[in-house]
Amino acid sequence: QVQLVESGGGLVQAGGSLRLSCAASGLPFRFAAMAWFRQAPGKEREFVAAIAWSGGSQDYADSVKGRVTISRDNAKNTVYLQMNSLKPEDTAIYYCAARNGIFTVATMRPLDYDYWGQGTQVTVSS
Repeated sequence: QVQLVESGGGLVQAGGSLRLSCAASGLPFRFAAMAWFRQAPGKEREFVAAIAWSGGSQDYADSVKGRVTISRDNAKNTVYLQMNSLKPEDTAIYYCAARNGIFTVATMRPLDYDYWGQGTQVTVSS
């Protein structure tokens, strides 16, 4: 049974920082590509960041590039999203996602991911 549990969301002022965490279980985590997506009310789910199974390759959406860093700790079965210089437009529910299988390639498409957490709310005030 695969479970992904996000944490670390909350309310922060513009310019502030948050670190989101995603704890995974029931998954060969060290061999799985992981990603973060976000969804604001009335909008489609959009890609934020992804990291390859090895951790050596990272991808970011243009809207967050330079402000966020995705990383993983395979010993803890956890993926992180460090978010700095937050803007009000970053307000959304942030979801952790994992691909089925091993040695999976990180992509930017929600349809490529098989497992999802319930999300953690990030609210950035101006």
